[in-house]
Amino acid sequence: MIEASNAAEVTKRLASVGYLADVGLSTTTYLALSMQRPLLLEGEPGTGKTALAEAISESFDIPLIRLQCYEGIDSTQALYDWDFTRQILHLRTVEATGSVGNVDVLEQSLFDERFLLARPILRALRESPAVLLIDEIDRADDEFEAFLLEVLSTNQVTIPELGTVTAAIPPVVVLTSNRTRELHDALKRRCLYHWIDHPGLARETEIVRTRLPDVSARLAEQVVAVVQQLRAGNDMLKPPGVAETLDWARALHQLGREDIDLESAAATVGAVCKYREDTERVRAALDKMLTP
Repeated sequence: MIEASNAAEVTKRLASVGYLADVGLSTTTYLALSMQRPLLLEGEPGTGKTALAEAISESFDIPLIRLQCYEGIDSTQALYDWDFTRQILHLRTVEATGSVGNVDVLEQSLFDERFLLARPILRALRESPAVLLIDEIDRADDEFEAFLLEVLSTNQVTIPELGTVTAAIPPVVVLTSNRTRELHDALKRRCLYHWIDHPGLARETEIVRTRLPDVSARLAEQVVAVVQQLRAGNDMLKPPGVAETLDWARALHQLGREDIDLESAAATVGAVCKYREDTERVRAALDKMLTP
């Protein structure tokens, strides 16, 4: 079992790999680890949900296995599949050598372990201790959610041709959702839940200084201050996340800037805005936002 003695240790471990978690998130993460419960993270894009799973993996030195959800995903993409091409080649080889023999034996050989394609969930059960990141679960449909609930409840899956695979150590399961739809209560009840909001000015500045130590303190503070204003305006199609803040600070630093100026900010605004309408709106407002 992946363990931490308390929430403070989790905070320290995450900070050691550059992830600065607040008390609430560290506590929920600690409880998820100690209680062996899946951790469901919801929040706006760019608030650090996926990054937390990556930080847990790195700080505890265990593999990260990622399942990216999308509309139409089913159990074969998540669990396992059979390598049909290799099975056909095997069958043809047997036929060519004239060693078909017993049909039941031949059929059994077609569903041998060597032809099994382990997908993320099966890999996590077999290879744990590991972090299983189920990213953007809200993109999947109801049927997949029900399938996932069954697996998370038992930490095992049955492969009819090979038997039941049970995790010797339950993987650390982190589910993320951008809340494009509501998840079912049954799945939420199975998990510990935490909403990750955008960080405040002081914490976001600390994140930039930690992740980008070469960026000047003044530039970090200025970039974060502008991004905080952009989020507060509530008029952007896609408010910038922490990832965009880091990109913008990195871009300005790459241009050799020690502090932010109107010309450089306007030229690099594509690092923080991802829609034409947002870009035009921000460029028009930069002069006012950069005024002391």
